[in-house]
Amino acid sequence: MAETGASQVGSGMGVGARDGHVSKVVLVTGASRYFGSSVVAALAADPTVERVLAVDARTPAPDLLRSFGRAEFIRSDIRNPLIRKVIDGHDVDTVVHPAVLSRPPAGGGRAAMKDYNVFGAMQLLAVCRKSPSVRRVVVRSSSAVYGCGPKDPAKFTEEMSARTPPSGSFARDMIDVEGFVRGLARRRPDIAAAILRFPPIVGPRLVDRGMEIFRSPVTPTILGRDPRMQLLHEQDAIGALVHAASRAPGGTFNVAGDGALTLSQAIRRAGRIEVPVPFTAFRTVGRALMGPVMRGFTAEQIDYFHYGCGLDTTRMRAEFGFQPRWTTVEAFDDFVGGAALRPVIDPRWIDAAESTLLGLVGAGAGADQ
Repeated sequence: MAETGASQVGSGMGVGARDGHVSKVVLVTGASRYFGSSVVAALAADPTVERVLAVDARTPAPDLLRSFGRAEFIRSDIRNPLIRKVIDGHDVDTVVHPAVLSRPPAGGGRAAMKDYNVFGAMQLLAVCRKSPSVRRVVVRSSSAVYGCGPKDPAKFTEEMSARTPPSGSFARDMIDVEGFVRGLARRRPDIAAAILRFPPIVGPRLVDRGMEIFRSPVTPTILGRDPRMQLLHEQDAIGALVHAASRAPGGTFNVAGDGALTLSQAIRRAGRIEVPVPFTAFRTVGRALMGPVMRGFTAEQIDYFHYGCGLDTTRMRAEFGFQPRWTTVEAFDDFVGGAALRPVIDPRWIDAAESTLLGLVGAGAGADQ
């Protein structure tokens, strides 16, 4: 596997996405990050894919480069117009864009995050629109675009929009990016432009993201609220992106694990101690209890642990043709195991106490009859 400059070009056989053929030359962004590198490695192991181009502005670590197998790494920034030389020069027919930032990068602020998320996607999709070889584009998005509020439905379908406008910068970025994808689909109807909306992603490799709240022995919650959570295992997120690279039709798809889990159930399964506090104190008392964990919370995370969010995945199965391997509960349990969380309260003790209490209640009711 060779590292080349952005100006170096080669050749490939571009195959249209709507003619039923498997993609032949696939470009994947964010190759130095977890999701991008994992998608690259999976596609490189697929013999039906002729070439895999891994793109990033940063050179991945040596061990990560070795995991790419036969994929070719090209150091190029998607925010730079030179990315067009990579796509046109290699006759790329499929572009997979999993690279998004959910919070400002280290050493950068909100401006750096927006520059990467919004302007990077805008430049990449503009190049795809002008490229004659591109026939499929897959973009990773988030359920954050639905927002989180008291008037939300039990499950959002893809046609629904946010009942409460999202307040977080990440959600606003994803709304902008999705708008660019829909614009691409209107201008190039021959391109299958797919948007994958993921809920919070959990797993043993992501123990420091999203669900950090469960890493503390004490978990603050909002008094009177028990939000329902729907999650996606990290391997299912990667599997959905790989599946989309060769099979995704155009459109928007919710991708999530089956079932749901309330926050109180998650706390119990993780063996944590729940401390309900008023919402006004959640950010202050909660941060005091959690230390640096909650200080790094985004607006989307605060809203999620207040109201939760459910996704309708009918279209995922019927049109996208994807079935996650892990349910929401199984994904969370694998996250807990991967994080090596030592229970403060053994969930088995709670189960035993509940069974005993229910037995006493049942016996008392029988005696009254």
